[in-house]
Amino acid sequence: MNSAAIAPSKQSKKQVNPQATTHKPTRLRIGMIGGVERSEGLFQQAAHAAGYDLEVHSGHTAGRGAQTLASLVNRVDLVVIVTDVNSHNAVVAARKAAVSRGVKHLLVRRCSPSRLIDLIHSVETDIAHAA
Repeated sequence: MNSAAIAPSKQSKKQVNPQATTHKPTRLRIGMIGGVERSEGLFQQAAHAAGYDLEVHSGHTAGRGAQTLASLVNRVDLVVIVTDVNSHNAVVAARKAAVSRGVKHLLVRRCSPSRLIDLIHSVETDIAHAA
């Protein structure tokens, strides 16, 4: 047999799309504590339309409520705490969790979906620079 070298086949190299390899910026994750139990859908729609991920917590701290509140704070970039409808304990627990984890937080008396988006826009650049 002839032991001639076999020429490599002319296979086309896969073209790599540079846009496919770059990571898209992650959506800003917002946590909202209290004041959304009956209108959670409206807040979710407004946040999604503005390009944010929203997680909500009722503000109830009895039972596992305090643990789920702290867990929410761990997953988000910004915590909005509604003070008018939350108990003093819920406000203190949410604020303490945010401060101890270095998560930006806002205390607001009341909040509507449009006001939530306005608040997020006002602090978004601060959060982006900190990340």
